[in-house]
Amino acid sequence: MPPSVPDPAKGLSFEQALNDLEAIVRELEAGDISLETALVRYEAGVGLLRHCYSQLKQAEQKILLLAGEDADGKPLTQPFEHAPALEGRRQRKSDTSY
Repeated sequence: MPPSVPDPAKGLSFEQALNDLEAIVRELEAGDISLETALVRYEAGVGLLRHCYSQLKQAEQKILLLAGEDADGKPLTQPFEHAPALEGRRQRKSDTSY
């Protein structure tokens, strides 16, 4: 059984993990490291990528829009639907202009 590899993303925020992943990509693209080191860095990058995907999935599941209240006064929610921020602002401005 191979020794367990420590999780390089453990305890990292999404931003930290993404920065570390970008550094690994730059390092691998430069090609200035040995094959063995490149494989170790690649494996660490895969762990960071999984961590980032996991964090994005969790964030996606948490994003809800408040859509009102039901008969019992409980908030109704709906999944977040992405629209460019500028488009939403333009539409709101045109809705309020006379």
